[in-house]
Amino acid sequence: MGAHEACRDWPDAAAESKRTERRHSQGRARGTGSVSNEHGDTHVPPRTLAGATILQIVPALREEPMARTAVDVAYALLQAGARALIAADEGPLVAELRAFGGEWVALRNDTGNPFRLRSNARAIEQVIATERVDIVHAQSVGAAWSASRAAANIAVWLVTTLPDVPALSGLRALWANALAHGDRVITPSNYAAGPIIARYDLPRDRLTVIPRSIDTVRFDPAAVGADRIDALRKAWKIDADDRILLVPGRVAPWNGQLLLPRLARNLIDHGLRGFVLVVAGEHRSFHRYARFVAREAQELGVSALVRLTGHCRDLPAAFAAADTVVVAPIEPPVLGRAVAQAQAMGRPVVTADIGTLPEHVVTPPEMPEDVRTGWVVPAGDAAELARAVGLAFNLDEKAYRAMSARARQFAEYMFSPQSVATATRAVYTSLLTRDE
Repeated sequence: MGAHEACRDWPDAAAESKRTERRHSQGRARGTGSVSNEHGDTHVPPRTLAGATILQIVPALREEPMARTAVDVAYALLQAGARALIAADEGPLVAELRAFGGEWVALRNDTGNPFRLRSNARAIEQVIATERVDIVHAQSVGAAWSASRAAANIAVWLVTTLPDVPALSGLRALWANALAHGDRVITPSNYAAGPIIARYDLPRDRLTVIPRSIDTVRFDPAAVGADRIDALRKAWKIDADDRILLVPGRVAPWNGQLLLPRLARNLIDHGLRGFVLVVAGEHRSFHRYARFVAREAQELGVSALVRLTGHCRDLPAAFAAADTVVVAPIEPPVLGRAVAQAQAMGRPVVTADIGTLPEHVVTPPEMPEDVRTGWVVPAGDAAELARAVGLAFNLDEKAYRAMSARARQFAEYMFSPQSVATATRAVYTSLLTRDE
């Protein structure tokens, strides 16, 4: 059996046809005021979030980005008068969810086992029927497959969320077909959506870009005291007059730290002085690469300006201590959260034109120059990287403060938990209003 034929089998073509037929009948039934399901219940679907029941499905309610976002969305739903359920394996966030009125449904769904997936589909269908769920939001490949199967048998709206890096081969790529079956598909970036759009011919009008959230309370310049900044400068042995060019992230070949000695050399050759490149990231896993970076810096005469300081326990303070932040990998990162975190701390960012990174910073020509929050340069180009850093360093105080304020404002608008929850809530509302 070919890959495309297998994709049609999971769920198979008959189930997909059945679901499509139900979706059409659902729209007609909702227009007349009620929906009947196979369990003999008649339910009048709401046309706003008030009174609606939303079921989110995540792997587990542990303290990790996907689960944290689901809990934030649940809280936003309750604020709007909706009922919020999360189906997941157990974790510490269960108590928090229940504390503000959310409901937990035990479901082990982080699996690629076909028998478990089919069992989960039946469990999800039962929850939809008994709890009178209006919208199911599946946020992983396995959950999307099971939820899609359940939605083939019962009238419910389906929302799916794409992973940051969709699987393109292997068993999970086979199940990933279900991600394209949502009535609405949320993607963390246009970059992440590209392979799914191309492979499954996903219409763009079903797609909504909602980036991953960051903790904009923790990453807030107002929350970082001068004592924390001074402690880091002292630990890093930075002179009082030196400006810090911060390079966060693990020292690894794909993160491009080998460019940094050439960056430092280029900046010096163009007359810039009084700066130190602080590479704040774990460097023991790839210790040979780290030594190669240090040797390159020595050979170029900039070893005093390129400092590998190791893992930083206080990243907000590291950003606050920095003048400018450089995130310049040579391969697409999975998340690229450092770019958002740096802007949340009000720091200009210089980053590379790969993966999701260009989507996380405001630059021309997509936006006007007067709203710029950083620079995007070709990946692996030390000369262009130096040129952009030079532009950042040459900002006068007024221009720097304006860019800093814009960066913080952009981060709050795009990446705050409240903004992401509000955007997700709007996706749900768009489906409910289609019933009118």
